[in-house]
Amino acid sequence: MRHIAIIGSGPAGYYTAEAAQKLWGDDVRVDIFDSLPVPYGLIRFGVAPDHQSIKGVYRRYEATSLSDNVRFVGNVTIGRDVTIGELQEFYDAVVLATGAPHDKKTGIAGEDLGNVFGSAAFVGWYNGHPGFASLDPKVSGKHAVVIGNGNVALDVVRILAKTRDEFHGSDIVNHALDVLDHSKVAKVTVLGRRGPHQIAMTPKELGELGHLERASPRLDPADLPPESEDAALDPGQRKSVTLLRGFAAIPEADHAAKAIEVDFDFFASPKAILGGDDRVIGVEVERTKLEDGRAVGTGEIYTVPAELVVICIGYQTSPIPDVPFDEKNGRFANEEGRIRPGLYCVGWARRGPTGTIGTNRPDGFAVIEKIAGDIGDGAGKPGGDGFDKLANERNLAVMAFDDWKKIDEAEVKRARDGAPREKFIAVEEMIAAARG
Repeated sequence: MRHIAIIGSGPAGYYTAEAAQKLWGDDVRVDIFDSLPVPYGLIRFGVAPDHQSIKGVYRRYEATSLSDNVRFVGNVTIGRDVTIGELQEFYDAVVLATGAPHDKKTGIAGEDLGNVFGSAAFVGWYNGHPGFASLDPKVSGKHAVVIGNGNVALDVVRILAKTRDEFHGSDIVNHALDVLDHSKVAKVTVLGRRGPHQIAMTPKELGELGHLERASPRLDPADLPPESEDAALDPGQRKSVTLLRGFAAIPEADHAAKAIEVDFDFFASPKAILGGDDRVIGVEVERTKLEDGRAVGTGEIYTVPAELVVICIGYQTSPIPDVPFDEKNGRFANEEGRIRPGLYCVGWARRGPTGTIGTNRPDGFAVIEKIAGDIGDGAGKPGGDGFDKLANERNLAVMAFDDWKKIDEAEVKRARDGAPREKFIAVEEMIAAARG
């Protein structure tokens, strides 16, 4: 019998568990650990609340959790409640699938000013993550700046621009919805260091901006390259650029009819975030140009007004005591998923924050193939029984999948009209719901 511990209950963790089941059938036992009492990680706390169809992938993970040889072990923090070394004593292999839950820093002056947030924190706030529920962003100013040209930046823009009615059917948490309902933001500027051909925005997410009730997207037609150059792009990128060309062609009268302007400012590199009285008032920007695909400063400096700034430039993995960490790339130091004998990583924890949710599936299967070659039939370790004994000795309040189902039921019952659920935003509330 083989015993596998997976740290992290997001997509990478569940796809890895699924891979173990497919390879070994009943000859494996998998424990999926999470620091929170609830599973699904990125699906619950990272995917935009108005993208419920994407969140629906949780049903696949639920089927894995309900099988006889996989169990969810929630409310256990690795490094505090139990160490990696202790887990390695119990399990034949320990797989780190912790994702990349922390914001990558820009390194520019002023990013620690009040009302400046990284996207992990801001997205966590409106998605009800217990670590960010008390964030308290201010939306009383007229100007917001979103730094970044990827889908997360689009999510943030869309959340800032939507009306309350447009959140019907979403699971945005009430505390965020109430704040956004009183927003005074009239302009959202999206800053990108390079141009339209270099964006990491997919057509679906970009296209949503063209259908918002009170917001109109715009950009300077001069920022667009000659249309003939679009032919060299891959089909998805070409569709995205075509959408940008459509935004550039929107008549001024149509812009004037909307309460919020979403302005794409390309070839714009943030150099400093400016503040007064410890609060942001603007972003100092240098105009750039492309040289061999790289953004190079031109020396032209200007200021974009901003009373709120959200930085969407990427994420990094959380270090764990006694686990080698690659600071430069924000991930665990590894060779194709191997960290050291018996210890592995998968997903964003392995490769950094790249790829889609589905990218984690082949990643999970690949790491299980490596584990299979390394551990053979297993070493007769105690697996979950060993951990359970330790948890009892330390009086850990471990949450099982059945506990999560009670939390889930309670969240569904407390939902506002038109919402699928209202999430608990404190760990204590989750545990209380699980215990009835």
